[in-house]
Amino acid sequence: MNADKVLDSKGLACPMPIVKTRKEMKDMESGQVLEILATDKGAKADMTAWAKSGGHELLDIQEDGDVLKFWIQKG
Repeated sequence: MNADKVLDSKGLACPMPIVKTRKEMKDMESGQVLEILATDKGAKADMTAWAKSGGHELLDIQEDGDVLKFWIQKG
């Protein structure tokens, strides 16, 4: 999946992946896609809830070994 930006939050514990995602999203245009890489297993539930509450669309989640990959489209 193509992303306009990639955010590497591997190795960061909750809530830092969400904090960094929120910061990146503020600088993006509506419709752009942010790919987030995380190793915190709690990020799956956190990203899903955050995207929904922020009016963004979680396009996909993939697991690549220990790394979770999220694609969120800015609402």
